[in-house]
Amino acid sequence: MNPFKDYKHIHFIGIGGIGVSAIARMFKGQGKEITGSDMSQSEIIDDLVKEVMKISVGHNRDNIEEGTDLVIHTIAIPESNPEMAYAREAGIKTMTYPEVLGELSKTMYTIAVSGTHGKTTTTAMIAHIFEKAGLKPTVIVGSKLLGQNSNFVVGDGKYLVVEACEYKRSFLNLYPKALIITNIETDHLDYYKDLEDIQDAFRTIAKRVPQEGFVICDSHDEKVAPVLEGVEAKVIDYRQGMESLELSVPGLHNQQNAQAALALAKALDIEKTVATEALKDFKGTWRRLEYKGDILGSVPLYDDYAHHPTAIKAGIAALRESYPHKKIICVFEPHQQQRVKDFAKDFALALSRADKVYVAPIYRAREVRDEALTDDMLAQMVDGAKAVATPAELEEELKQSADNESIVVMMGAGHIHDWVVEIQRNLS
Repeated sequence: MNPFKDYKHIHFIGIGGIGVSAIARMFKGQGKEITGSDMSQSEIIDDLVKEVMKISVGHNRDNIEEGTDLVIHTIAIPESNPEMAYAREAGIKTMTYPEVLGELSKTMYTIAVSGTHGKTTTTAMIAHIFEKAGLKPTVIVGSKLLGQNSNFVVGDGKYLVVEACEYKRSFLNLYPKALIITNIETDHLDYYKDLEDIQDAFRTIAKRVPQEGFVICDSHDEKVAPVLEGVEAKVIDYRQGMESLELSVPGLHNQQNAQAALALAKALDIEKTVATEALKDFKGTWRRLEYKGDILGSVPLYDDYAHHPTAIKAGIAALRESYPHKKIICVFEPHQQQRVKDFAKDFALALSRADKVYVAPIYRAREVRDEALTDDMLAQMVDGAKAVATPAELEEELKQSADNESIVVMMGAGHIHDWVVEIQRNLS
């Protein structure tokens, strides 16, 4: 049963978002007319336009065309948005992206991948295992799958594999039969009060998994264990009997992601050799320590989505594993003022693990600028670090600091990917 079969023309507000764009692709594949809007141009929007979707840059009520019968929007879109206001006036049904996922999850065997870190990679690993096992899953992931250049995989099997985001408790729209919790840490303190509040959200979704289902996690993790109280589903500890897997992606964090994916495969009776071979073959996802090529002759350039101190530490550690004798140059774009305020010391300690650090301006999104929080604050907290305001300024710095004994990793969840593209184009 398709709960959206009667809708013909769907408009997306914030269509450039990684999750929303996946849903747009899904409905486009079902033959629906798709329009959308976003605040700025992006690589994702360019891809959607190539897939014959009409997309406007900037929000305007005129973007919603006559005949639109459903408006889907990100949870970041306020009620004051002109397109939202027009949809309400015109009596057009509106739904958030998580609400759409929730409706889909009611109709399929849903595997939800949650956690503070590792959701995207683990989701993609599961998708790869399922495809190799011939299960033809439908997949919605928070990044583009390498080799497919898409964050959506259309499948005709019974499984829906979806990345489940905890921000604003959005994953509570889902009805999973299997839930993976990669880890739990303090984050999103612009919404959650504290770690206990975050754990409460995870406990709620874990208790939603039915008795015949599975909750896969590190049950001995002191931050995860309290979440399991009252859970009726079978709890599987993915670290129990953990064995080293042969992977194409580096880092201890990826070993843990792979163990969670392997535990799910075992629970669903997927042949172990199929699962391990799929994990060995897995090449990663877009912007998760993605190798972009060499710059300045022979300096490897990596693009990474890390925007939390733990993710930064994991990324740098993985690169140390791959390049034990090279100098790591890290370019970091802080993501949102609140996160910088909450974790300033942790960011400084994480970035200090690199050999040379450059800090780009804070990506503030829709935040009201806090003038007391300067763009160079983190740079001042890390020995030898330097603030850079533009890609051109960074280019000149890299010409001086990067050599054949260096690698460059550019990290962040805001505009830093645009910097990567420019650096790659100008210094290759």
